[in-house]
Amino acid sequence: MEMAEIGATPSGGVHRLALSDEDRGARDLFRSWCDAAGLETTIDTLGNMLARRTGTEDDAAPVLIGSHLDSQPMGGRFDGTLGVLAALEVVETLNDEGVTTRHPIEVVNWTNEEGSRFSPAMVCSGVFAGVFELDYALQLADANGFTMGDELERIGYTGPHPVGGRDIRASFELHIEQGPLLELSQMSIGVVTGVQGARWYNVRIEGEATHAGPTPMGQRRDPVRGAARVLDRLFVIVREYDEEARLAVGEIRTHPGSRNTVPGHVDFTVDLRHPVDSALADLDAELRALVAEVSAEMDVEGRVEQIWHSPTVHFEAECIDAVRAAAARLGYDHMDVFSGAGHDSVYLQRICPTAMIFVPCEGGISHAESESITSVDAEAGANVLLRATLELAGFGS
Repeated sequence: MEMAEIGATPSGGVHRLALSDEDRGARDLFRSWCDAAGLETTIDTLGNMLARRTGTEDDAAPVLIGSHLDSQPMGGRFDGTLGVLAALEVVETLNDEGVTTRHPIEVVNWTNEEGSRFSPAMVCSGVFAGVFELDYALQLADANGFTMGDELERIGYTGPHPVGGRDIRASFELHIEQGPLLELSQMSIGVVTGVQGARWYNVRIEGEATHAGPTPMGQRRDPVRGAARVLDRLFVIVREYDEEARLAVGEIRTHPGSRNTVPGHVDFTVDLRHPVDSALADLDAELRALVAEVSAEMDVEGRVEQIWHSPTVHFEAECIDAVRAAAARLGYDHMDVFSGAGHDSVYLQRICPTAMIFVPCEGGISHAESESITSVDAEAGANVLLRATLELAGFGS
């Protein structure tokens, strides 16, 4: 709740976009808590924060536990933050109990997980895992033209350490489910076995700008009509594909954006998701064919640009088993789940054994100010994270 005061919104959420002043405040507070816990915090070139608790074999590869502190616009208090602060609670508990581990443990706060200010999402954990180049991430710009590199410098979080390039023993991430399955099933813990694939697109429908009054309707090349027809048909296609297909259109902009002008073009975003990669490829083809068809029908020009593709991920059995065993040992009702949302763990799985732990969120609501969880569920998730971490980090001698 103290962290949620940074970027707090009137309706109980947080507005803490990546590399904003609010993000800097959250980072500073997190770092102060890490210092108090006796952790050594390093910051890499992309601002990823890794707070290290030493192990008895300190040269051994560390176990990473954590998530992110940035939020969606007018987002919730627990998305990401729960995972970072529960990880800190794990090492504080080990300190309190005098427990040593063979492998070091590093509590991590990943930069720009959400991708709401700098697209795509999870880009900094992606650089850490070797998926993206460092320069690609640094030059990403927000809607106002500020780059990630510039903003890292501005808030003082361009660190001296290289991004990734080292061995990691394992990675665990605790997160709210962001869906209703655990709550509906009355389960305390979700054992996350993987994450569905996602593709993000920028789509432009281009027509011809003209005055709204003098130009007859039949003489217009109106991109709004074209965009409306594409979106109406696309929602039908996705709903009829199967129950696993997902579609979101989060941004729509007309240009030049004047009330009494027929726009010259319309830009909108498309987020397609499915747990089966071949199905996602089918939906990709459907989108492209639909834009081409409507463009021909309505005498407009359509462009589809895919800006991000995250294939379906299956987590490592070793880590999944550790989470499942921890939940069983602690007596928590649990079930296997497949994540519908993307997380930094998607990229960590490429370089080390990885798994996630879900806890229920009220009504399955996330990315909204009303996002809420119970303290009982938060504690259950942290307890499972503790046990799973110890399983992979090993007890010190």
